[in-house]
Order: sequence, then structure tokens, then C-alpha cells
Amino acid sequence: MDPIFFDTIVALLRTAVLGVLGYASLVCLLRISGRRTLSKMNAFDLVVTVALGSVLATVMLSKDVTLAQGGLAFALLVGMQYIVTWASVRQRWVRQLVTGEPALLFFRGDYLSHALVKARVTKDEVRAAVRAAGLADLSKIEAVVLETDGSFSVLGNRSVGDASSLEGVTTPGQDRRRQ
Repeated sequence: MDPIFFDTIVALLRTAVLGVLGYASLVCLLRISGRRTLSKMNAFDLVVTVALGSVLATVMLSKDVTLAQGGLAFALLVGMQYIVTWASVRQRWVRQLVTGEPALLFFRGDYLSHALVKARVTKDEVRAAVRAAGLADLSKIEAVVLETDGSFSVLGNRSVGDASSLEGVTTPGQDRRRQ
């Protein structure tokens, strides 16, 4: 029967050493790659963050994975993240493929039913986002947008000019708002 609570001191020492070295190598790679690697920008960034954590756990706990293999896995994930974000900044189609587009859910007093269904968001969730923004009167809301990272942005009524922050937000029946 395999040990449940304690195996050997060598196994504990291996986990401790690999944990410290794996963590240090991950931090170094993240510092080299820049702030964007672990940003909470979209689902793609979240997947990379979870994958990095999974690799670190595997390096620490699996006897079949060496520190060199873990370091290579870290470097590959960070490198791929860097390439994808570099390309998404330069090519719109890459950005749309990786991050999607923000969706307009509520506009000038009206829920956009088609957009709510497509985004799988309820009116209750939109109202909760409005309350979280510290607002109560829906008639004073210009727009509610579901951002690419899954968060809601609530925009109050326009005071002067147009709603330029809505540029690039998709609306039903229209490919892009204000291209």
C-alpha cells in the first residue's frame, strides 16, 4: 500500500527544492516576458495562467517530471503567450480570434435581447452590474457592455459629445459600432 501521510524525507526534500526552484524560474520568466503575461485580460490569458500553475504543480509533485522539463514547459507557455499577444496588438484578426469582442447588452434604456441571449446573460445580471457600479436608475444608464474578460462595464448618461468608449463594441444587426 502506498503511503498516505508520509513517504520519505527525501520525497519531501525533493518537493521543497523543486518547488523553490520551479517558482524562481517561473518568476524570472514572467519578469522577462512583461506584465501582460499574467494580466486578467481575457479567457486566453486565464488559460495560460492556469496552465502555468498546473506545470508548477506537476514539477513539484511528479517524480516523472524534471526541473528542466518544467522550465521548458514554462518557457514554451510564456513564449507562446508573448507571440500571441504581440500578434494580437498588430493584427486585428488575431486579436478577434484570441479575445473576441465586447458586446453591448443594454443601450439607452433598452435591453438588447438578442445580445443577452447570445452572451448567455440575464437581465438580472445586467441589473446587478448596474448596482455594483453604484447606480440605481436604468434610465440614467447609457450602456452596459460585456467585456472580453467577462466583466461588465456600466456607462452613465453622456454629458457632452458621443459615446466614443463604445467604439468597437458589437451590437445586434450591426457588425461593429462606430468603426
